[in-house]
Amino acid sequence: MAYQPPKQGLAGQVFDVITLLVLTVGALYLPLYLGFAGAAKTPNPIANPTWEALGQNATEAKQWAAIGITDPAAANDIITARFDYSFNWAPLIVMAALVIGYFVLVVRLSDREYREVIEERFDPKRR
Repeated sequence: MAYQPPKQGLAGQVFDVITLLVLTVGALYLPLYLGFAGAAKTPNPIANPTWEALGQNATEAKQWAAIGITDPAAANDIITARFDYSFNWAPLIVMAALVIGYFVLVVRLSDREYREVIEERFDPKRR
């Protein structure tokens, strides 16, 4: 007798797909909405900027023009902006605890389900 896994209905499959989609999109966009990721940079503009003062050569100035920025003043904030690389231990520890907790949960649940499948498939009492 071949193993027949339990059947899941269409409603259950649709619910699972929607739940996974919401969780995936949420995991990707929630840090942006909460301000944990993204453009955390501080411009340090130069007074009366020129392409040379901004460290741009003629080829780079031509590339700026190709994207519609022909005035060095318009590119001043973009070029002089520096990312904020400050570091905090508390969020790192919280994230590490959450990731480790998640993996412990996944391993424990997977182990339980794996044992149930093995028992269901190979237990002589169930045949």
